[in-house]
Amino acid sequence: MNTNLFAFEAAYGTSRQLPPSDLPEIAFAGRSNVGKSSLLNTLLRRKSLARVSSMPGKTVTVNFYRGGGLRLADLPGYGYAKRPGDERKRWAELMEHYFNSGRRIALVVQLIDMRHAPTKDDWTMLHFLREQGIPFVAVLTKSDKLNKTETAARLDALQKELADSGARALIPFSSVTGNGREALMEMIEKIAENTDRGEI
Repeated sequence: MNTNLFAFEAAYGTSRQLPPSDLPEIAFAGRSNVGKSSLLNTLLRRKSLARVSSMPGKTVTVNFYRGGGLRLADLPGYGYAKRPGDERKRWAELMEHYFNSGRRIALVVQLIDMRHAPTKDDWTMLHFLREQGIPFVAVLTKSDKLNKTETAARLDALQKELADSGARALIPFSSVTGNGREALMEMIEKIAENTDRGEI
């Protein structure tokens, strides 16, 4: 897949703004500051296609990127406690509409910080995806911050913790080293191939 074909399409901050879904979508979800924008840039081999911030809670819109017959959706991060109540309410409404309005969601890439056990908010999202029957993979970010022994230990722990989550795969990932990029791209390319054959 030619990742150079992907370009920023639009950003939407409320449920009413979201346009109808006319392409298969791959959504990227996770808590604030887990590395969604960095992952997208690494995945598409672009330095700043998705805006990266060191401050959590900066992505407050659904950001769409289009290319290769697919649409990628960078979803707002959840679990940022410092957001005011009305902002959290808007986020909840936006996410509920995104997932429950019949969009052509082919896959959700659920990001989890590899260094830690899934948070309560992570589990809420994982249970929702499983209950809704939405296919998803768990991408374990920030793997470069662990040494080899720590990586093996955390992967073993997460395999046990997420054994019944419904995740199709667990992929350790680093936006610094590129570890995990090829495995995730293979999944996305298969979705694109199925799209070309009219199977999605």
